[in-house]
Amino acid sequence: MSASLLEKPIEYLKGVGPNRGTLLRNELGIDTCKDLLYHFPNRYVDRTRFHNISELPKVQADVQLIGKITDIRLINQSKGKRLIANFQDATGEIELIWFRGHQWIQKQLQLNIDYIAFGKLTWYGSRCSIAHPELEEQTEDSTKKSAIFQPVYPSTEKLVNRSITNRTMRQIMQHLFLEMQLGVRETLSKNIRTAHDLIGATDALRLIHFPNNLNELEKAQKRLRFEELFFIQLQLLQKKLEHRKQFKGHLFVKVGDLFNTFYNDHMPFSLTKAQKRVIKEIRSDFGSGAQMNRLLQGDVGSGKTIVAFLSALIAFDNQMQTTIVAPTEILAQQHFHTLSEVAQPLGITIKLLTGSTKAAERKVIHSQLQSGELQLLVGTHAVLEPSVLFKNLGFAIIDEQHRFGVAQRAKLWKKNHIPPHILVMTATPIPRTLAMTLYGDLESSVIDELPPGRKPITTAQRTDRNRLAVNQFIKTEVAKGRQVYIVYPLIEESEKMDYKDLMDGFESISRDFPKPNYQISIVHGRMKSEDKAMEMQRFASGKTQIMVATTVIEVGVNIPNASVMIIESAERFGLSQLHQLRGRIGRGADKSYCILMTGNKLSNEAKTRINAMIQSQDGFKLAEIDLKLRGPGDLMGTQQSGILQMRIANLSRDAQVIQQVRTVATQLLADDPILVKEHNKPIADTIRILQSGKGIWKYIS
Repeated sequence: MSASLLEKPIEYLKGVGPNRGTLLRNELGIDTCKDLLYHFPNRYVDRTRFHNISELPKVQADVQLIGKITDIRLINQSKGKRLIANFQDATGEIELIWFRGHQWIQKQLQLNIDYIAFGKLTWYGSRCSIAHPELEEQTEDSTKKSAIFQPVYPSTEKLVNRSITNRTMRQIMQHLFLEMQLGVRETLSKNIRTAHDLIGATDALRLIHFPNNLNELEKAQKRLRFEELFFIQLQLLQKKLEHRKQFKGHLFVKVGDLFNTFYNDHMPFSLTKAQKRVIKEIRSDFGSGAQMNRLLQGDVGSGKTIVAFLSALIAFDNQMQTTIVAPTEILAQQHFHTLSEVAQPLGITIKLLTGSTKAAERKVIHSQLQSGELQLLVGTHAVLEPSVLFKNLGFAIIDEQHRFGVAQRAKLWKKNHIPPHILVMTATPIPRTLAMTLYGDLESSVIDELPPGRKPITTAQRTDRNRLAVNQFIKTEVAKGRQVYIVYPLIEESEKMDYKDLMDGFESISRDFPKPNYQISIVHGRMKSEDKAMEMQRFASGKTQIMVATTVIEVGVNIPNASVMIIESAERFGLSQLHQLRGRIGRGADKSYCILMTGNKLSNEAKTRINAMIQSQDGFKLAEIDLKLRGPGDLMGTQQSGILQMRIANLSRDAQVIQQVRTVATQLLADDPILVKEHNKPIADTIRILQSGKGIWKYIS
């Protein structure tokens, strides 16, 4: 296919024109012929079968009939007109109905000639009909065309209303393939296609749109999934290799007195095997001469913070400064208090910098950073401001990395003439396939082992009818000296959502748990930072027994005495968020309980989430379930949406393919790092096109 045809605006293709072109551009983002070619069907209909009217299935289903129109009538009704045609075969009769385009359709229809009718069957009692059927005069050619797998394309209501039906889309696609006489450029090398039994690019694109049978469709899908995932992984691996070559890192040559003194004399607990393994991986990076760029995953309570601190001690032993950046003030304050306790015996200077830090204190921090007197700075986005200058920043730790955009993370690189080593941490376990695709350019470490002595949390579901019993349970736990979180999904009432909101809940709880016997804190995202800090401190010190909050307490809050987590409208939360909230308890010696309050009627997906929470406390297992339920875009938030909008691959379903292409891409770069060998020319050409500004995630060919 010539490049000129590929890049042509869609309206120049036969069957489109200016009006349809504008609609396709606005509704589906189809701007060029190439966009149309990669507008893949989202399902297929088996048109090989013809039904008799007397034997139609008693359910909503796509059906195909051969028969005659015996009568046509236009009926006026209160909500507009509808066109009805009686359609008969030798076994019975059915109604075909049109609610739009009556005049044009009525002119086309002819009585008593054979038609092929195709559409979705709808039953009303014992009567059935097909609304807006595809209708085609029966000929030998049309019967042959019907007897195949037919594609069904993603569409919108506006397109259907403007008569751009699925049949129209098929016809436009057929015109495109008629003009594509030379096919498309091959993107994979012959040896990769042969080794993995992949059909050619042109055949794959033709068969994804017009397969003759299931076998052809599977071959097309296999090739296109492999191709999409292969070029994603290849570019991520190239990026990693280039990074290691291009960015020299600070060489931390010794593990000195600070690390050894803390490890031998002040460690609050023994490290797990997983924690020791991760520290070794980080030490290896520190001594490599290249800048470390590592992702550290660990479930809630797995001990990421102590690993980060031990790593920071190596930086201090090599006369370098460290910063820890967190997405919220609450989490930054939590890190500051935790690290202050362990840093104090070693004489390490540590300060906190957030948006609410007073000007006078900021001045002191800025001065101490530039003189080198301040060794460890904990903070929020305030650390990234240009005015924050270090004497010698060697190590930067970013917590809850998915809350920071790429541009924000890049600001840390400019804090030293040699970029600091970077460790990004997350307490949201990421399924391996998702991590390989999102963070395939980073080295990856996983703490997959919880410290000994952590007691399992009992998780249960309750509804409003159990409210009195739940309140009594809270009173029993408070009487034992325990503390309770009650989390709501909303701050104020929403007309669109029938969920309990925080303010209404706070009032109810205040009535059910009155002063002076009970003291209640409230924390939400709209409060001033100092008010949030004060409420958190009251709860942490035990002055209040109940904390009413939104998900602002999802990460970082560490109150060992809190043993009960009540999550209101739990069906509203995603699975990973529920798991994060549950991770706020179970941090002390007492038995802990998580109660998921839900409505009486739950969707199947909500039931799956709630049951998964009850049955498992393994964050990685729950993340896999969440990936299947919600998809990667929802799981990771909008920052990653461009990466995750794949055209045919699916990160949950195609885990095996991701592993396969990662291995293929790794071997390819080991053999031909800059892709100069002749047999890799199709791959090199494709990479050049992708890196010329069209991005990894667009189309390949």
